[in-house]
Amino acid sequence: MTAIDKIQALDLIERELILCLQSAGAALLELSKEKTSQKATETNVNQFLKSLNNVESKLSEQINYLTQVSTGQPHEGSGYASAKVLQMAWHRIQHVKSRIKELEECKLRYIQANRMQSNRVGQNASSTTAGVLM
Repeated sequence: MTAIDKIQALDLIERELILCLQSAGAALLELSKEKTSQKATETNVNQFLKSLNNVESKLSEQINYLTQVSTGQPHEGSGYASAKVLQMAWHRIQHVKSRIKELEECKLRYIQANRMQSNRVGQNASSTTAGVLM
């Protein structure tokens, strides 16, 4: 695989990461609405998770490739730039994982709020019915 192919592969990973962050943003935006759509939220969260898995697997492939290529080769210059790129990619992955955790927590709060609201509506309806029967 040529250097251009590797750069194109990294570009695709970056685009997938952008899609991942856009999906996370769309899910958070949906959750911030007064009337949220659970289906839209779940669609965005699922797209986010799918993109995140793609980014993680493709980055792992790139890291494995770099490990294989660099092993046993004579020193050809500084590896600082590559190490810094790898470190920044790792930080982005960690950030995305923390955002996933936040999304999951928001999703749970949203589901709990909907259940509580449904219970209140059910209780109000039953108390109104009980008042009519008396």
